[in-house]
Amino acid sequence: MVRPVVMPKLGQSEEEATIVRWLKKEGEAVARGEILFEIETDKALLEVESFFDGTLLKVLVPEGRTVPVQAIVAFVGDPGEPLPEVPPVSTVPEKGERIAQVGAHGHAPLRAAAAPSAKAQAERPALRERETQPGGMPFPPPTELERPGVFKISPRAARLAEESVIDPAPIAGTGPGGRILERDVKAYLETKGYDRLRITPAAWKLAARENLDVLSLQPRGDSGRITLADVRTAIAERPKAMTRMRQVIAQRLTRSFTSTPHFFVTVSVDMTDLETLRSELKALGRAYTVTDFILKAVALALQEFPDVNSSTDGEKVWWHSRVHLGVAVALEQGLVVPVIRDADELALPEIHDRASELTAKARVGKLTPAEMAGSTFTISNLGMLDVENFTAIINPGEGAILAVSSIRKQPVVKDDQLVARSIMKMTLSSDHRIIDGALAARFLNAIKGKLEEITLWKRLA
Repeated sequence: MVRPVVMPKLGQSEEEATIVRWLKKEGEAVARGEILFEIETDKALLEVESFFDGTLLKVLVPEGRTVPVQAIVAFVGDPGEPLPEVPPVSTVPEKGERIAQVGAHGHAPLRAAAAPSAKAQAERPALRERETQPGGMPFPPPTELERPGVFKISPRAARLAEESVIDPAPIAGTGPGGRILERDVKAYLETKGYDRLRITPAAWKLAARENLDVLSLQPRGDSGRITLADVRTAIAERPKAMTRMRQVIAQRLTRSFTSTPHFFVTVSVDMTDLETLRSELKALGRAYTVTDFILKAVALALQEFPDVNSSTDGEKVWWHSRVHLGVAVALEQGLVVPVIRDADELALPEIHDRASELTAKARVGKLTPAEMAGSTFTISNLGMLDVENFTAIINPGEGAILAVSSIRKQPVVKDDQLVARSIMKMTLSSDHRIIDGALAARFLNAIKGKLEEITLWKRLA
């Protein structure tokens, strides 16, 4: 029996997802519980399992495509079974994606033609009319490629631009309504000195395959000849579409920073005694990270200053009775924030275990949307990256975020003596609509005081 495979809805806020990679190919056997494909949502990379045994009969959505949740992306069944008729899957265009017939900027995209002959690689297309395709097959009936009011180009002009490996967008059209005609492309090529262009056959072939405008390429050497290396440099430097995760991060943090009045308070924490205790505990088999102590200190401080554990939309204020701590984890593809729920009720060893578990899941893309939702306060620790000080942007739906920097040996005055101590700076970013400077300072110093109170940690560890 043929079964549809649908794009799962993994969270209340998830409306679409991108298929990153298919782990099964059409015709391959699939077992229930096996990973079929990987997806990227607004918040994470996730694996999707098969709910059926059978064969992957048809993939409807290829890798890199974004579709709404609950859309049918494939069929699983028995080999040879007829597939049901389904309407085409409506995909969500990615930013920067080139449209099939008309480019993202309104012009016909350069398409890679069949591999040219050795002579064609050495000699670029002559500026002449071509009535037939290679092999004598006639071209299809002319149809105008146009986006009304933006870009118009005749089929013959579009073919010449494609064969010449140029972008026709800058060409001024002399046809009706500004339509670009073949003679316009020829005049443009002549004006730009196309016949004098010096490019190696390998560079030419790669430029055609990668949709690069050969007129935009710049030679690096003194010879003035465009080489394969020049084309590769141009490919590496051209704009690339942001991943959906980075797009969402950009949108949310831009909205937060432009709509929330941030202000910042910084304190220096003497971590010398706590670092000594960490070493002693590690020798006893209890290996805690600096983040573990910070998480516990913040949870305790939020109990004392519940107003910091609040959020606002500018008209109403929500106080959160439970402390759900977000822990920012940097991944190659972006930032994720897994949440330690009810952190104020967890002992230090429990916080350590939960933080380690969530961080490990984040590293391998196993976090679920539920594990990244509902935080009431976030901690961003860049201590492992040799950072002296930084500020963080408040996560939407929260009132503050704590930025933790590296621990550094610094000369300080202690008991009227100049000594070297391990100092760590912390900066609190606060929403000034609900948190005033005095409250932020008291809260931040409460965290500092707890981290420096070594008897507290001897009791809690």
